[in-house]
Formats: sequence, structure tokens, C-alpha cells
Amino acid sequence: MSPYDVAILSDLRYPGGNSASIVAEVRAQAAAGLSTVLAHLPSPHLKHARPFQSRIVACLRDGLADLAHDDDSEITARVLLIRQPRIFTEEPAAVPRIRAGHTIVVLNQPPGDERHAQCYYVFDEVRDRVGRLFGRDAVWAPISTQVRDNVLQVAPSVALPDTDWHEIIDVADWHVEHRRPPGAVPVLGRHGRPDPVKWPRDPGELLQAYPDSPDFKVRILGGGEIGVHRLGRLPRSWEVVEFGAESPRDFLAGLDFFVYFHDPDWKEAFGRTILEAMASGVPVIVGPHFRAIFGDAAVYCDPSGVREVVRRLHRDREAYDAQVERARRFVTDQFGSASHIARLASLGVMPHGARIPSVDRRPVRIIRKKERVLLVGDDVARFKAIARRLPSGLEAVVVGTASLAEAHAAGLLTEYLPGAGDLGVPPARWPGFVRDRLRHLVELYRPRAVLVGGLPHDGILGAIEDSPATRWLWLRPAMWRRGTGGEWAPRALSFAGILEPGEFAAAGDEGWTTTARHGVSTVDPITDLPARIARRDGDHTLLCRGVEATLPGFRPVEASAEELGEVTVAVSRADYTAFHELIGARVPTVFVPDPAAGDDELARARFAAAAGVARYATDDEAAAVELQRLTDPAAREALTRRCAELSFGNGAGDAAAWLAGFCREVNRAGSR
Repeated sequence: MSPYDVAILSDLRYPGGNSASIVAEVRAQAAAGLSTVLAHLPSPHLKHARPFQSRIVACLRDGLADLAHDDDSEITARVLLIRQPRIFTEEPAAVPRIRAGHTIVVLNQPPGDERHAQCYYVFDEVRDRVGRLFGRDAVWAPISTQVRDNVLQVAPSVALPDTDWHEIIDVADWHVEHRRPPGAVPVLGRHGRPDPVKWPRDPGELLQAYPDSPDFKVRILGGGEIGVHRLGRLPRSWEVVEFGAESPRDFLAGLDFFVYFHDPDWKEAFGRTILEAMASGVPVIVGPHFRAIFGDAAVYCDPSGVREVVRRLHRDREAYDAQVERARRFVTDQFGSASHIARLASLGVMPHGARIPSVDRRPVRIIRKKERVLLVGDDVARFKAIARRLPSGLEAVVVGTASLAEAHAAGLLTEYLPGAGDLGVPPARWPGFVRDRLRHLVELYRPRAVLVGGLPHDGILGAIEDSPATRWLWLRPAMWRRGTGGEWAPRALSFAGILEPGEFAAAGDEGWTTTARHGVSTVDPITDLPARIARRDGDHTLLCRGVEATLPGFRPVEASAEELGEVTVAVSRADYTAFHELIGARVPTVFVPDPAAGDDELARARFAAAAGVARYATDDEAAAVELQRLTDPAAREALTRRCAELSFGNGAGDAAAWLAGFCREVNRAGSR
């Protein structure tokens, strides 16, 4: 594959300015005909599972960039941009392999603030880590004077480029064509992600900047609850809008003045929301420390001066309009997309085509457009295994509720499909929501096929009715408990194809799928195990999956599929993924089946024990006995040897080929 023009490495889940900056650069690069790949590296300080930021998902969906997968293949690019240094405050578990002609570390956050010069990251530690991972010749580029000064304070000998890697904005995206004239009562406002450091700490200064007075109206999009908490009340003149309830562009269109003040200890790296306000035609009022960035494009004062500035510009329309025009011209000239393309050109990355006129707001697509398949359900382990093995040009989007963080870590696109409990709606209403959500996603992605994992409930069938031209496929589970699940059999008629992942314990399957075979394809058990797993002798380790246990002399560990070769002993439920991964990796295991599971875990566990590849127990006491027996190396060796003798193939590749075959049929049929 030809090298990408630009690779951008960051945590793609970040809210706020980091993601907005990535999106702005991706769009500018695509409009110039440049190819981009995004590589996700989880940040250690984003502790909670969350999806990729929605605007980044939109860029990937619209074909403006590719997404790097965690299959250890090397990416080549002319320029690598690394955004957000806090990603490297700890040693990453796995790092995408990227070979680039130039590496730029974009310092979009200073190491510290007024309280502590390195409270966010220790610059020398991060620089050393990045140097080891991506080369010592990386250029460290601050995005503003504030960041530059902070870096030089803690690392005075570091070589920084003469110019900043400033943020950019597509002015046309924010331009409001018919902005309303200011009314009798001026509307002040601000928007941004909720963060306490983004707000004045002192309640007096807070009310100076955002007055509680009938002479003013204050609108706040995002973080208003922080101001309310600091004041202990909601001022009568304030209207607090939840973050995400309005688009920032529409919100700014309703303001007369954008007013932004923050905690005095916080060092604002740049102030992207300020750029957005200027581009939308709103006069900006900020503290004097921003003058080095924005020059005469903003109006500067302390919080105590806000009322006077607002009154002056509100009654002088000519001065108001002049300030708006001055700011818009400044943003266009200094921070427009052209400035980004110019700095890439200085690194040898030349634009390949003319920019699409900004009046056409349709997504700009790069040449390497990928077709999509939707993988619907919470069977993320099997989805991930299949997605890794899809042919180039075909990309998976996982649509589910649970384990989406695991899909993100694998570099997959995801879309959230909340359950009834997440939505807070009665279960009877949930199928209608699922139907609407899937109809929207089909319209959005125009997938070649939709693969449904799990149960085809009423919401799924409704979505199939709404999108009959799409190939709907069923990844149908086997090993049902005897006498259960037969009511799902007639729903197979709604699908163009049915794929059943293989079962090592198929001979012990007594469920309804053993007789409902019409139109069913079967592959070997689907796992995400690597092609080769070497068993390693080392520390005695115990892996617990879904079961709590201890074993004297054995250290408890967690292990992914790739790390199972280092596990000495395991105790686990006999769910599909754990069962086949542990046997496939030849890990001596005690299976403890879950009697409440929908599939027949007991039949799996009994079959494994009868075949000599594992032991099983039906309660904690029996499991402890069986685990104790596996402290004997000879007992462990016997299970490992038997697993090797009865080894099975990995059906993930065949499943991916089966899915791709249906996608090719769609192409031949011309339904697109």
C-alpha cells in the first residue's frame, strides 16, 4: 500500500478541543487531496470506557480518513502528528507501528499551570518515552505562546521550532449567513466541555463576567452546572444548556457576545472555542493573557470590565460590526485551513488537488474509500476476530451496548445501541427504538451487509423490513439448552444467510439448532487467538474468568487472547469465547458452568472433561478441589498435551470470507 500523507496518533475519545482540532486537520487534508490515517492510543487518564468522539466517527464514516487497526501491521506516512502529550505519562500497553518521514509532537496542553509547573505531565519523561517509541528526531511543537513558555520553564534546553503549530478552523463551517442584530437586552454566552478549571474560581468574579442582572441575558452551553455550584444558586438571568443539547454553531448564532474567563491557575493552551466564536461573527471578550494569540481580534479586560465593554459595543453598532469583521478576517488569514496545508507543504507533503468550494458542505471523500459492514450485537469477541480478517476495502462498524471499549481498543469503528435500562424506557418500547436506530445507521453507512449476533428480536425484524435492499445476515449461536430457544427458529427466514460458529463440544449439543439446518453455514470455532501460541514456563499464574478463586502459590493475572500462553492455570465459566480460547491456547482449565446462562455451558464443560482437555466443577467447593489437582505439573501437562491432540482450526478467517462473499453479491446485483 502507498504511504499515507499524514498519520495522526491520539486518543480518539477525547472530548472538546483535541478532537475538534483533529477533525479540522483531517477535513483540510482531505479537501487538499491528502490521505490520512488515524491511530488510536488510549490515554491512561481517561479511566472510563467511552466511544470515539462523534465528530471523529463522522470523519471515518464519511471516508475522510482511514482507521488503523491493532493487527501489528506497520503504517507508513510522510508525516506523523502526535496529539496530546498526556497519552505518554505512562508506558503504553501497545503502540501502533508507524514509520514516518517527519514526526511532530503537537503540544496542545502545557505540562502544568500556575500552581505546579508539571502537574499534568513531566515533560522530560514524556519526551524520553516518545523518543524511544517514535525516534529521537521528533519535533516538539507548541500550539501557542502560553504552551511554549511553560515548556521552556521546565525544560529550558529543549529545542522548539520558531513557529507554533497553531490550531486551524474551517471558517465556512462556522459562518452564520443571516445573523440577527443584537436585541434590546444583550445576550452573553460561552460554550465548552464541562471542566472546573474552565471557570472563574471566585464567585464574585464569576458574577462580574456573567452578570445576574435584568440588563443582560447569559446563555451557557456545557459546564453551567459548575458555575451554579460555585454560586450556590442559579442566577435569574442565566440559561444553562446541557453540553451536546445544541450544536456549538447554532448556539453561537444566538449570542451577541462571547465571554470566556477561567480559573486563574489554569493555563489555557489556545482557546479553540474563541476561534469558533470569531468565525461565527460574535465579538469575543477575554482576559488580557490571550492578546499574544489573538491580537486585536478580541476585546480584552478583567471580569470586572465585562459589563462596560458589552454596553459600549452594544450601543455602538458601527464599532460592533468592525470588531466582528476584524476578528473574522484575522481567523481566516491566520488560522484558516490554507495555513495547515502550507505547513504540511513545508514538510514535503504537497496537495494533490484543488480545494472543494466551501459552499458545498457535502463530505469530501478520499480515493481509498472503504465499504462498511455493520456488526450488530454484543458478541464483541467474535466480531473483533471476524473484523480483523476482512479483506482490504471492507471495514466493520460494531453496533452494540456492552464491551464497546474492547472494540475501540481493537481500532474498530463503533456505534452505541443503548438497552432499555440505559434509555430509561419500558422494555415494550425498546424494539421500536432499536428499529429506528438501525434504520438511521443503515442510511448513514449504507453498509454492504448487516451481520446480527445473538437474538433477532422484534427491533431487528423491524429494521429488516425498513431496509429490505440491505443484506441481513445472522451469526446464530449453537449449544442451546435442551427445550429452550426454539421460538427463534422461524425468524431465520428473515435473513439472507445464517452462519453458525463451530463448537468444540458440538457432539454434546442437544439444542434446537441441531435440527434447523436449512441455509446454515458452519465454520470452525471463531476466536481471536493468534496463529501460534507458545506455552511459556515462568511464574505460577492463575487466570479467573467469571469465577472468583485463589490458589496458594499461584499469582492471579488477567490475560488477553494473545497473552494466554503465559497463563499456568485457569478457572472459568464455559461461555463460548472463554471455552474456545482457553482450550485453543492449551491452558489447563477448570470450567465452572453458569446454570443461568442462555447457552448450555454444562454440556460444554462435561464434554471437555470427557475429552480430556479440561476439568469441570459445578460449585465453588468442587472447583477448589479441581484447581488443587492442577498444582501437579504432570496433571497440567496431560491437559495441555490433550488440547494439542484435539486442536481445532480458527473459523474467523472463513467467517470473514463468508461475510465478504455476501458483500460481493450485493455489488454484482447492482443494488448500490
